[in-house]
Amino acid sequence: MSCLFGFDVGTKVVGVAVGNRLTGTARALAAVPVRDGEPDWQTLDALRREWLPAELVVGLPLDNDGKEQPMTRTARRFAERVAERYALPVALTDERMSSQEAARRFAAGRAAGTRKRSDAKSIDAEAAAVILESYLVQA
Repeated sequence: MSCLFGFDVGTKVVGVAVGNRLTGTARALAAVPVRDGEPDWQTLDALRREWLPAELVVGLPLDNDGKEQPMTRTARRFAERVAERYALPVALTDERMSSQEAARRFAAGRAAGTRKRSDAKSIDAEAAAVILESYLVQA
């Protein structure tokens, strides 16, 4: 029951990460496409069945002043939908700077030779891992 999912919600891709409350760690899992405003629910359903998370964490995009912006509504809507679909608790957490940290990690991996340019599509999943790690530190 210590498994959690983290989500970085975007208009084209939803990044998914898996984390563990006991270890306080998270890792990128998948970048799920969004089409016509809808995430690929079949892929999300399959990930849920495989990992059986007990809780979901959705990154809440706020502007630099901590105020809501248009993407905030998109993330809130996604959070409502996954809560209803999976009947699991959903936490919303400030995701400011998660994309920058994910990009920094990706660049460091490229410099170390552990990441390839073709891995760039997984940066959204890495952002979800950053969101989930931030949540776990606060919890």
